[in-house]
Amino acid sequence: MDTQSLRLFVLAAERLNISGAGRALGMAPAVASARLAKLEHLVGADLLHRSTRKVSLSLEGAEFLPYAREILAQEDAALAVLGRGQLKVTGTLRFTAPSTFAQLYIAPILPDFLAEHPGMTLDLRLSDSQFDLIEGSFDLALRNAALSDTSLKGRKLADDTRILCASPDYLNKHGLPKTPADLLEHTLVAFQDMHTRMLAGPDGTTGEFNPAKSDCHLIVDDGLSQKLATLSGAGISINSRWSVHQELSKGTLTQVLPEYTVADQSVLWLVYPKANVLSAKVRAFMDFLITRIGKAPVWDKN
Repeated sequence: MDTQSLRLFVLAAERLNISGAGRALGMAPAVASARLAKLEHLVGADLLHRSTRKVSLSLEGAEFLPYAREILAQEDAALAVLGRGQLKVTGTLRFTAPSTFAQLYIAPILPDFLAEHPGMTLDLRLSDSQFDLIEGSFDLALRNAALSDTSLKGRKLADDTRILCASPDYLNKHGLPKTPADLLEHTLVAFQDMHTRMLAGPDGTTGEFNPAKSDCHLIVDDGLSQKLATLSGAGISINSRWSVHQELSKGTLTQVLPEYTVADQSVLWLVYPKANVLSAKVRAFMDFLITRIGKAPVWDKN
């Protein structure tokens, strides 16, 4: 199979523009159309739908696309091993991450990555709701939970320590909890699923953060909104240290029950669909995020 035609197909699928994809590879529009037609004849399916107005990916094309990318990744890796080429970081990378973390730590450094790799385009989906990587055709995702999906692989970015917080104003009005049992008498701010979070204390003592058993009138599905509500005195909430470390340093938030840890063993993972060869663009972006964020997390310095 002609890998240059596969490159043309992948680029056309990402740009939804056959002529533009051809020009990027040094082909005239007529040559690009002919090569795609030859590829479609070879595989026995229409990979792209063409009309006078637009190009779209067919169902068969969507199924074929990840395999085409894998073939190209293996070719690039094989040539690099033989010293006949370098892993070129080009194309579009679809990436999804929790919006709050992305706003604080990823978005500010994206210009640096794009300056290092001008052939790259980043297609970001930022939300505290998780997208399905396979169904959404994502190349990479940031997840702040246990890696349980066996169809995914991952690299650790950093620990995701969770702590209890409240505003000084709230604590002045309602008092400072001394034990987890005291949380039953306080207003808690819950995060969407309302799950009980177990607390591990010194000397093997335990407790729980249970919004269902406490006074809870605020449930949110966005980490930034939860932090802002807590800052405004809405109650006690569980937050990632990376989200609130600046507010803790300034004194606008106070850690509650600091001798207890939230025992969910949460970790920030960079996850990607299983593949024999990791594509150059995914590897480059992961390495960049780990170097700039994960090696010395700023939230662990305070």
